[in-house]
Amino acid sequence: MAKIVIGLLGAFLISVPVPDLSAADLPPVVEAARAANRDVLRGLLQKGANPNDADGDGSTALHWASYHDDIESADLLIRAGANVNATTDLGVTPLWTASQNGSETMVRRLLQAGADPNIALLSGETPLMVAARGGYAGVVDQLAGKGADVNARGVRGQTALMWAVAQKHPDVVKVLIAHKADLHLKSDVYSEMMAVPPHSAPGNSRLIPHGGETALMFAARVGDVESAKLLLDAGANPNDADAWGVSATTLAAHSNFTDVALLLLERGADVNADKAGMTALHNAVMHRNEELVAALLARGANPNAPVKNWTPSRRTSNDRNYARELVGATPYWLAARSVAPRIMKLLLDHGADPLFVQHGEYYPESRDVAFQLRRHVTTPLMAALGMGGGDPWVAIPASEKEALTLEAVKLALVPGVDVNAANTDGKTALDQAKQLRYESIVKFLLEHGAKGGR
Repeated sequence: MAKIVIGLLGAFLISVPVPDLSAADLPPVVEAARAANRDVLRGLLQKGANPNDADGDGSTALHWASYHDDIESADLLIRAGANVNATTDLGVTPLWTASQNGSETMVRRLLQAGADPNIALLSGETPLMVAARGGYAGVVDQLAGKGADVNARGVRGQTALMWAVAQKHPDVVKVLIAHKADLHLKSDVYSEMMAVPPHSAPGNSRLIPHGGETALMFAARVGDVESAKLLLDAGANPNDADAWGVSATTLAAHSNFTDVALLLLERGADVNADKAGMTALHNAVMHRNEELVAALLARGANPNAPVKNWTPSRRTSNDRNYARELVGATPYWLAARSVAPRIMKLLLDHGADPLFVQHGEYYPESRDVAFQLRRHVTTPLMAALGMGGGDPWVAIPASEKEALTLEAVKLALVPGVDVNAANTDGKTALDQAKQLRYESIVKFLLEHGAKGGR
């Protein structure tokens, strides 16, 4: 074949090039099928050509007929004795190709002729998996009905059900559930050394476990609420978590899929799950997602739970992560740092501590002080003005920033808060407001007892 498209169990397709062969180099029966020339193919078979002749990579005429979704040619070859389970060097069968094409008619013909639905690629991917990934519910139903292993695992232990959910095909999920796919299987667990900026600093890297995800976790990751409903209705555990301990609700909140998170809460998910070091509430606050914050608090989310771990980010990426200096921060402090006054008010109404002071630590990015672990002390008032480190996840338009910051500052300046508190560099909220040239905030702070500062 000139090209065999193979879907490995990753997030993309890989095209594996195979050297082109001229017609003279190919067995005539293979060339006829490759060219979709039925008349020539019929004539060759009538003259006794071997229907199982193959080219250099093992591709037979039946592979090509399946690839072209040429039912007439496939029928000619099958009646002439073609091997319906022939495999290429990479393990591709005619049934796998038909399944990738989503051809219900071709799949039916091959299965009737005895095609084995459990022959997998060398990578482990079965016809059922590729059909599930493509969203071909009819093909999936046929394959499962003919004995395809609905719980077969491919690379990293991923199943057809996981693929269907990951690609947001609830119709396929429904079919697989009907065929008794195991909702509780988890993908393989592996670890990867990952870091938080500055990536080369001591203690800023560690092995992070990946995998261990059920189909429900994939629904939370991609925001497939329809599939999530099907899985939960069939008995999936709303408290599923991955190998790191991130719960489905926390993952949905991190991805900002409010509808999935709300569904999980309705089905009894633990609102305070924090094995991985952060809760769904932390994530909702960082996204400035007022609806989800309100729902979490209404169900008993702890407004004073601290962030317990930093989370990694890739170099030069926009990954939404918790920087080292955010470890220990509460949802209220994070809301102030994210300049989210309405969320700050929600949290206060549900018992958040307005007098909390964040004591964080970090490594400066500057080469002059590289690898010198420093600490910062930051009140919510200071955080609202951008002090304390850790980049917000949601950017606020410049035209709105000063007004929102003033609202946050007003909320943060409650009785008991020291308006003149300084960080470890001696910088106060007033100093920061002056630096930002927020005249309205400078005026407000001075009116409430702020000293001249520097």
